[in-house]
Amino acid sequence: MEKEKVVRLGVSLPSDLLRPFDRLVERRGYQSRSEAIRDLIRKTLIEEEWKESASDVAGTLTLVYDHHNRDLPGRLMDIQHDHHDLVVTTQHVHLDHHNCLEVLVLRGPAREIERLADRIIACNGVKHGVFVPSTTGRTIA
Repeated sequence: MEKEKVVRLGVSLPSDLLRPFDRLVERRGYQSRSEAIRDLIRKTLIEEEWKESASDVAGTLTLVYDHHNRDLPGRLMDIQHDHHDLVVTTQHVHLDHHNCLEVLVLRGPAREIERLADRIIACNGVKHGVFVPSTTGRTIA
């Protein structure tokens, strides 16, 4: 495997932006600002790759909901069954007597996955939902 060429560049930032960034670098345990900046760039490029992808992409959908909320668990399961081609797997965790956390791993066309995630998050009774897109980063070094 050929060694990747590293290019040095300078970045000018206002001190009001640099101070909180340095705290983030320290809090997350980065060895340097450069490592943190590389991660931020990769994250942004992957998000763009995901939006523009013509091939299948992946992502996770995390939900918190009260399983005592009428027919919500049944509705969530029906939606997942209706989209079995997009739902790779799920994990269900009982947080306490009322609240459940569910994580869905989704794979398929970006627009379809995003529509499915939005539909599930919008279900009446879902307290919190967040969708995190991901790809293999195949177009990113």
